[in-house]
Amino acid sequence: MSIRVDKISRTFGDTVALSQVSFTVGPGITGLLGHNGAGKSTLLSLLAGYSSPDEGSVRILDGDPRTDRALHRRIGVVPDGQGLWSHLTAREAVTALAKLRDVPDPAAAAAAALDEVGLTDAADRRLGQYSKGMGQRAKLAQALVHDPDVLLLDEPLNGLDPAQRRHMIDVVSNRAANGCTVLVSSHVLHEVERMAPQVVVLVNGRVVAEGETVGIKALLRDRPQTVRVTLAGDPRPLASALAGAVSTQAIRVSEHRVEVDTLDPEALGLALSRAAAASGTTLRSIEPVGDDLESLYAYLTARARGAAR
Repeated sequence: MSIRVDKISRTFGDTVALSQVSFTVGPGITGLLGHNGAGKSTLLSLLAGYSSPDEGSVRILDGDPRTDRALHRRIGVVPDGQGLWSHLTAREAVTALAKLRDVPDPAAAAAAALDEVGLTDAADRRLGQYSKGMGQRAKLAQALVHDPDVLLLDEPLNGLDPAQRRHMIDVVSNRAANGCTVLVSSHVLHEVERMAPQVVVLVNGRVVAEGETVGIKALLRDRPQTVRVTLAGDPRPLASALAGAVSTQAIRVSEHRVEVDTLDPEALGLALSRAAAASGTTLRSIEPVGDDLESLYAYLTARARGAAR
């Protein structure tokens, strides 16, 4: 395994950022999922060698990133936040990173990295003039310029438009297909789902789930889901028509709105169509409630507490 995390803990004063976290990561892309404040950035900082755990150990390519300076030539990091020298151009900054990592031809390597992330035309603009999305791509170029074996990416898709997201996912996926180990953090489930076949889920500094991304996604189907239906007119006829549907577990009615709890959202969709036709109801919107990562975190936390008991 390229990355080994063994029972690490990290505290800041009275705040426990990480508690007894353990997992391994091999070549390919692994997602690190967690709500804001879950400990993702702290964990990536430890893996990058920027700080040390209070307990436990981290290993990158069988080395200690905190003490093995040569190891940093094999690690690329995209930090959260700005992380850029605003007074330099993108070409100057990426070239400087290439020199620091002893790349044989820094200028050529910088040009290739900037081209890979789609910044060739803007390479000679100062980074302080870059948009958020362009800055994210510049940080990725800095991380790629020395052709690392391990990539640590902290919320790399923040600030990107849809086309830029697709391009960045393609860049990272191509690197992974060529043997690179990628650990990418996000608090957005569908972002990780698009690129990472494996996932580690952090909740309040603890690992509460890990495994195939499709399996983690399936956990959302293991519990009742709420669907909110907004309609024109009185909601009671629709609620009455839905009451006998096998896909319905509970119904709540408010003005111009019906909320339905179900274990089978697809069957509920069919039932809604039939109920709307039978009751003469015009539906204005149908949207899931709680079908998001925050809800998944809460569910996994509750499961973890139950298992502990």
